[in-house]
Amino acid sequence: MSEHAPSPDELKTENELLRRQLEEMKASVTAKEVFLSNMSHDIRTPMNAIVGMTVLAKKHIDEKGRVLDALSKIESASAHLLSLINDVLEMSQINSGRLSIASEPFSLGDLIHDTMVIMRPQIDAKGHSFTLDTSEISREYLIGDVLRLRQIYVNIMNNAVKYTRSGGDIRVRFSEKMDGDRCMLTFVCLDNGIGMNSEFLKRIYEPFERVNNSTVSGIEGTGLGMSIVFRIVQAMGGDIDIQSEPEKGTEVTITVPLSYEDVSADAKALEGKNVLIIGDREDITDRLDSYLCEIGVSHECVPDMTEALSLIARADVGKKRFDIVLMGDIGEGGNIVFDSASYLHRSFPDMVLVLCGEHNWEDVEYRARRSGIVSFLPVPFFRKSLIRVMTEALYADVSDTSSGYPDLSGRHILLVEDNLINREIAKEILSMTGAEIVCAEDGKEAVDTYLSRPERYFDIVLMDVQMPVMNGYEATKGIRGAGRSDSASVPIFAMTANTFAEDVAKARQAGMDGHIAKPIDINNLMQILRSSIKSTTHD
Repeated sequence: MSEHAPSPDELKTENELLRRQLEEMKASVTAKEVFLSNMSHDIRTPMNAIVGMTVLAKKHIDEKGRVLDALSKIESASAHLLSLINDVLEMSQINSGRLSIASEPFSLGDLIHDTMVIMRPQIDAKGHSFTLDTSEISREYLIGDVLRLRQIYVNIMNNAVKYTRSGGDIRVRFSEKMDGDRCMLTFVCLDNGIGMNSEFLKRIYEPFERVNNSTVSGIEGTGLGMSIVFRIVQAMGGDIDIQSEPEKGTEVTITVPLSYEDVSADAKALEGKNVLIIGDREDITDRLDSYLCEIGVSHECVPDMTEALSLIARADVGKKRFDIVLMGDIGEGGNIVFDSASYLHRSFPDMVLVLCGEHNWEDVEYRARRSGIVSFLPVPFFRKSLIRVMTEALYADVSDTSSGYPDLSGRHILLVEDNLINREIAKEILSMTGAEIVCAEDGKEAVDTYLSRPERYFDIVLMDVQMPVMNGYEATKGIRGAGRSDSASVPIFAMTANTFAEDVAKARQAGMDGHIAKPIDINNLMQILRSSIKSTTHD
């Protein structure tokens, strides 16, 4: 019995469906072809800079100024190339269904500060006016995937900077709304850039799409950023909304649900203390004043060093000396702040100096500590982080202020790396600390080397992951399960190019204490060495 022949209407519907599918396939192929063309240009651009500047540096090896300029440009081009590669790898991971969302406690203040450390140079380079509003935030300690959130915020702000002409206006606002046991965290980024038309807005979350061809507009990128952001926000159970008009600007609103922690802020250590605030930025000093009033800490606020010294002198006469000095942001007057701190430290060594700023602490720590500053309060900050930093500053160990690198003389580091060049680079960097570096070329050799030394010989283990014979995860389990008194406590950090969220989680699951991404950020590595080895003791 023959099958029923389709009716004309059914044939028309089927043909229309096939036509739409064919158009979608053609559009997808075209987008990928454009993407590959753009990527060929965008990858070759920083590569050309790296190769060219390397040749120039070698040619002018005896001219320090020329070499430093070339190295600076190589560093900048390398960072851009790495961001392009990261986007492509990230999209590949998402398409393979391996996107995972972590759930770990984090400080919202630190997240925003870290985001601004990344974005501030780009904002300043284009002369944008920038405002950040966190006045509607009360929950500082949240639970979620802080790395993914930072990735989202950096991506959105990076687009705002790129697609806003020099001297434009960018505004970012964070707010929250409680929904039962969840905190609905909202991020809004508003710019007055070139904007997007309604047709492009319909395709903005599709891979390989970008508002202008980079070879025409001079704006480089993979065209994967918004697709990645969209899928991460979806995986978090959040929402994203984009409003835009050509030549009027764009507003991006992202809301994600997060758990939160009720972290108590114990201000008992600050009872009876007298605090001096020095700074002329009202957004910082007003917030410091407000929080100190809330917790009942006696304080005074002055805009500059002249008034500060006068106030300190009067306080000394009145037998009510200042215990803590909160010094305002570095800004363009960085030298003035450090010079002022040095004078205060020499003249009043009992006063505890704390720097409040937007800059990367790792970049200024050397100068700050040499000036007598013992701690850093990153901006933006909230009441609990202010209490924590001030309390820690009162009991800070200020003995090591002589070097930008931690002094690890007499300490021992086990470096596990199978690649000869990577091993040489890491060893050279680590040697700046004065520590003795012992190398192993694979996981098995790492375990054997560790166990061949006396207990507590090694202060930290820096472990590559992908290695022959035995990988880094197996080697870590071998050390942790060795049954020695130091097996469970020795700090072990993955030092690897495997940088996805699940790689970080896998390192934790294997027993590692943390994760250091390659290419190595020297400031980050030194901070990890400083904090990890300082916390270890020898019997």
